[in-house]
Amino acid sequence: MSEDFGGLRELYQEVIFDHNRNPRNFNHMEDATHKADGHNPLCGDQLRVYAHVKDNVVEKVSFIGQGCAISKASASLMTEACKGKTMAEVEQLFKDMHAMLTTEHPDRDLGKLEVLSGVKEFPARVKCASLAWHTLDNAIHQSDDVAKTE
Repeated sequence: MSEDFGGLRELYQEVIFDHNRNPRNFNHMEDATHKADGHNPLCGDQLRVYAHVKDNVVEKVSFIGQGCAISKASASLMTEACKGKTMAEVEQLFKDMHAMLTTEHPDRDLGKLEVLSGVKEFPARVKCASLAWHTLDNAIHQSDDVAKTE
């Protein structure tokens, strides 16, 4: 493996640990206009994602729940990335993240979210990283279904 890959792995671990220990936007949102639940029965990850949408803009995003470090870190990173975006931008970000986690890297720079590309090295963990994103997608579309990553 190249030295560059080792540096990426270190950064991946640092960011995952930081967002797991100190998750951003980890709270119940009283004024949520959109919300959805997510559950990964294989590893027990469970979360609820909240969004406050006004004039087609996701003004706030938060989550609560429990799960592994990757699941919680992904949800934390997601809330930071989606805040202030239009609904269309959030939908595109969901598609780009899904592509990055499962198949190929999207054509655009995903900034800090790219650290999650390291999850591909651990195929069983892709579902952990994508749960929050599927849950947010359900919330944005106001689906009553529980998001699952199986």
